[in-house]
Amino acid sequence: MEWFSNIMESYLKWLLGLGLQDNAAYLIQETSLFVISILLFILIDKIVIHYIKEYIKKISQKSKTKVDDILLANKVFDYFLSSITVYILYIVTDFVFIRSGGFDGIISLGLLLYIDYLIVRGVVAVFKSVNDIYDYRQTGRKRSIKSYIQVFQLIAIVIGALIAVSLLLSKDISVLLTGIGAFAAVLMLVFKDSILGFVGGIQINANDMVRLGDWVSVPSAGADGTVIDISLTTVKIQNWNKTISTVPTYSLVTGSFHNWRGMEESGGRRIKRSLNIDIQSVKFSTEEDIEKYKKFRLLKDYLSKKDEELKEYNKKLGIEEDTFNGRYQTNIGIFRAYVAAYLHDKEEIHPNMTFLVRQLQATEKGLPMEIYVFSKVQEWAEYEDIQSDIFDHLFAIIPIFDLKVFQNPSGADFRSIIKN
Repeated sequence: MEWFSNIMESYLKWLLGLGLQDNAAYLIQETSLFVISILLFILIDKIVIHYIKEYIKKISQKSKTKVDDILLANKVFDYFLSSITVYILYIVTDFVFIRSGGFDGIISLGLLLYIDYLIVRGVVAVFKSVNDIYDYRQTGRKRSIKSYIQVFQLIAIVIGALIAVSLLLSKDISVLLTGIGAFAAVLMLVFKDSILGFVGGIQINANDMVRLGDWVSVPSAGADGTVIDISLTTVKIQNWNKTISTVPTYSLVTGSFHNWRGMEESGGRRIKRSLNIDIQSVKFSTEEDIEKYKKFRLLKDYLSKKDEELKEYNKKLGIEEDTFNGRYQTNIGIFRAYVAAYLHDKEEIHPNMTFLVRQLQATEKGLPMEIYVFSKVQEWAEYEDIQSDIFDHLFAIIPIFDLKVFQNPSGADFRSIIKN
């Protein structure tokens, strides 16, 4: 290094020959050397990172795991490698600045702050990579750890900020941690949403309340769709109209919402719909009516069995036929049996789940007949088609049973009355 010392000595003599004061000449000499060092280390930094990254890329291309690809994508290696080269530059400053009069302290402080920044960014990138690796696996699609990862990232940032403050104030970090207790209330107020979100995230994951991909409905937020992201403070829901609703994580714990995962896992989707029958159209069925209904494939066995059952019952009571003192079939009862047989005959209806065709309490709008069954198909569009097909058929066939669907009179009805 003697040649380098001779060059710097000659450079210093040249500066002094220009009439500069000794301190000014020393400062210019050391600053020039530092600038050259920075340029040199920037060049080394770029070359080292470039070639190491290229080497890691070659290894990752040969490996079957996706971990190294995720680390590269999140620039984990970039941050840590850069921090190493900057640290080397920090060490060099002790040899460069000898008579700078305190200028070396400013440079060293700036380098330490930059190293702190790079390490914090690297740690945050590592945590993000952990989350990405978890999401890549099968279990990551069921439960999200993003809220926990964000907590660790926040802790890393806070620690990095404390280190930076301790460097700027030249105070030990333990002193800052001791004094920070006085600001605990302020910190809790500032990070209130993050704290509540973290607590909510723990409860959501512990109780398995929400997973990524779940269909949820949050009436208070007007959200109804699929969960696409669970973070520290918010849950993002993509509604069926493709808009995005952002719901505070803690509100899912304190408020109410519907999670349709149970329906999806059960293998069926509920059909619960009714049609209102005009009560005035309900009547007993005659022999001729029953013979007509027996032509229906779905009713033939039912009517024959029911007819024998009722005749046997009336015979035991000594009741003659064609009177209304015994038990007789009604058109609404036969229609209800037809609806049940029709639904049992449909392949799309689940046979091993709740199956009801029932009458509800009669109201001023008629007698509701409710269908409460489960479809094997859960996909929305096809599920709606199945519902529509069922009621298309029922509305079309109900007049054959001499029944009428109740409907409030319209303007056309009133005009017809006036004309008549």
